[in-house]
Amino acid sequence: MTRQQHFGWFLSRGFGPQGWARSYHEWNYAWQKPDLYQQSARELEQAGFDFVLIEDALSVGITPETLNLRVRKAYGGPKHDPWTLAPYLFAATRHLGVIPTVNAGAYPPYLAARQFASLQHLSSSRLGLNVVTDVGSAHHFGAERLPHDEAYDRAQEWLDALNLLWHSWGDEALIANPRTQVYADGTKITAVQHRGRYFSFDGPLNAEPLPHGDPVVASPGGSPRGIDFAGRNSQIQLALSNLDVESVRSYRTKVQTAAAAHGRDVSDIKVLFVFKPIVAASREEADRIVEASAHPTDAALLEVAEAWSSDLETDLTALDLDRPLNPDEVFGQHVSQGTIKGLRGRFDSFDGVPLREILAGKARLGRIGDGISGTVGTADELADLIEALGDDAGNDGLIFSGDLHPVTLHRALDDLVPILRRRGILRSEFVDGGLRPNLSAF
Repeated sequence: MTRQQHFGWFLSRGFGPQGWARSYHEWNYAWQKPDLYQQSARELEQAGFDFVLIEDALSVGITPETLNLRVRKAYGGPKHDPWTLAPYLFAATRHLGVIPTVNAGAYPPYLAARQFASLQHLSSSRLGLNVVTDVGSAHHFGAERLPHDEAYDRAQEWLDALNLLWHSWGDEALIANPRTQVYADGTKITAVQHRGRYFSFDGPLNAEPLPHGDPVVASPGGSPRGIDFAGRNSQIQLALSNLDVESVRSYRTKVQTAAAAHGRDVSDIKVLFVFKPIVAASREEADRIVEASAHPTDAALLEVAEAWSSDLETDLTALDLDRPLNPDEVFGQHVSQGTIKGLRGRFDSFDGVPLREILAGKARLGRIGDGISGTVGTADELADLIEALGDDAGNDGLIFSGDLHPVTLHRALDDLVPILRRRGILRSEFVDGGLRPNLSAF
């Protein structure tokens, strides 16, 4: 029997200039206004998607070099606050979950618990938190830049603190009886006192209990510590992996093993793999797209270099394409080793490899069915892949990545949604109660 799967949309540019440097920017939507996002959210709900997840990065950098790299093509900024966008998306939809990104080091627990509880009420329990541990923005808050694993320690204390506050009202504390004129019983409310390693605060929370459970927790970390954090806390784990049966099965096993180690039912966490397909009208068109990508123009390579320059805080566009890149000379100590490794890709080292070839590897696309990294295919071929990942690897679903813009949504979904529905992979109806019960429905 075909396995039904969950689908989300990852607003990968964050609450920023949707469509910038793309032809569809000429549709003249104002990215700073809610209309663009509300229209897109309604169409995702119509398509049967469970949620939209909004990327965020609090810092655009502080040095002139980094600032320019981040903003000149809008790869790293500007970004407005995703939490201010969420209410507009809730107002435009009835079932779609909204999951803004939150940095555990930037929001004091009491303030966060109160704000998120309020949004959970206002949205009829459709809120999620994409909990990240990025420490690059610490200087904006006068905070210490923690090492990788310690940042997860802080995030765990932060999330435990939110749960403590959300449950500071006992089950019988809320009465709201107009006949007796008693709204709540203060003796059933716990006066929380927390004195931890990273946070210190008093409760209880000045917000009503949450009728359909706490906000859903999502997390993106793929490191051993990130997997453990997801296994302990998350209902959604955003996974980056090759999309073949063996890779998907292996990744899911790691997450489920972590969940079981924390005493959780492994079905309570959905592993969703990030996916950015290119849907072609025919097999011949798909072949042409892949063939063209194997011979990128200098303009195409420059576009790849611009994107990586933002992530690496290093201007690759100023380097000679035909000379090898020396990482010791090019990258400062502040640059993430993981991002440098990501740029290197399939090469064992940068030695003797022209930058042109490194960037060409990033520009090259794969054909669905031709390998584990293929993303170009017809709607039927993409549906075949999605069905195989569900039936043969037990996959929970996918999260599509791209601008939250009607053009990008329609390019990816117009032909794919009907096929997935006919095959029984994509939901046609939602259940009541918010995001959590919809995730648990299958």
